Amino acid sequence: MIPLCGRFTLLADGMAIKKRFKIANEIVQIRPRYNIAPGEDVFTVIFDGEKRRGGYIRWGLVPFWAKDDKIGYKMINARSETVHEKPSFKHLLTRKRCLIIADSFYEWQKTDAGRNVHRIHLQDGNLFGFAGLWDKWDKGGQPLFTCTILTKEANEFMRPIHHRMPIIVPNHREEEWLTHPFQHPNEVHAFIQSLEDPHLTSYEVSDYVNRAGNDDPKCIEPLQHGNE
Repeated sequence: MIPLCGRFTLLADGMAIKKRFKIANEIVQIRPRYNIAPGEDVFTVIFDGEKRRGGYIRWGLVPFWAKDDKIGYKMINARSETVHEKPSFKHLLTRKRCLIIADSFYEWQKTDAGRNVHRIHLQDGNLFGFAGLWDKWDKGGQPLFTCTILTKEANEFMRPIHHRMPIIVPNHREEEWLTHPFQHPNEVHAFIQSLEDPHLTSYEVSDYVNRAGNDDPKCIEPLQHGNE
């Protein structure tokens, strides 16, 4: 089963991403991704104390104390309702927040006939950042940087599709999310709870995206009912 927020897309080029998120460092050429899956590298923006930096880190959080990096496959998402209470996440809230960049995500809707796959994106079609946390794992002198996406209960739009959804940070709240010197995890939790819901839209796509190895424009083609 594909977990909640288990796949997403990023089709924009590096220059568009750099401009949109005010990234200071140079960005290597980014190829379009139509089906990003857990365990893969995802483009992430952090604040290093002076400027915004963009780059790739692995999706699936491996806490610094972990004995094995395989734990990351169980930690691709973190529940925002309890993230400030969980040992794996709460220490990251005040100092290791990030934006995980995307332009849409997929969700699987249960129906009597099976599962319908929806591609969900902002109504204006623009890039956005998932609220994320990151950490550095070091074993044998080889650092591994990983991240997780925060989730919450579905809003009115998402509820018919799935009972939960990833948290998208509104443009005008991104700076605060990245840079504000929160002193306690509870403060970050309150900030997360205050975020406005984005204006989303969606359309159905085929189950071609179920296979993580499929990563091409066919993933985002609208489903033609009765003529597949």
